[in-house]
Amino acid sequence: MRPLAEHIIKANIMMNNWIDYMEDDPRRHTGKIKNELSGLIDHLREDERKVSDPKAKALFETTAEVLSGLKKAYDDYESKAPAWK
Repeated sequence: MRPLAEHIIKANIMMNNWIDYMEDDPRRHTGKIKNELSGLIDHLREDERKVSDPKAKALFETTAEVLSGLKKAYDDYESKAPAWK
């Protein structure tokens, strides 16, 4: 299965988690944002494999890594990691 297709399946499963929260609950919004970040990360990884230009590959890889770090910050926030206390 293609990574983007896997993301869509995962996003649909995860969607059920955040949709259960009220509109004013931050978890509803952090869940939606994490889904979007995951999709973009997957898209960048796919595009990195499609191009041959080393600079474009580096740009896509770097962007995916930065977004992965941002997604981890959302995970940490949701799990009430010490950095968010």
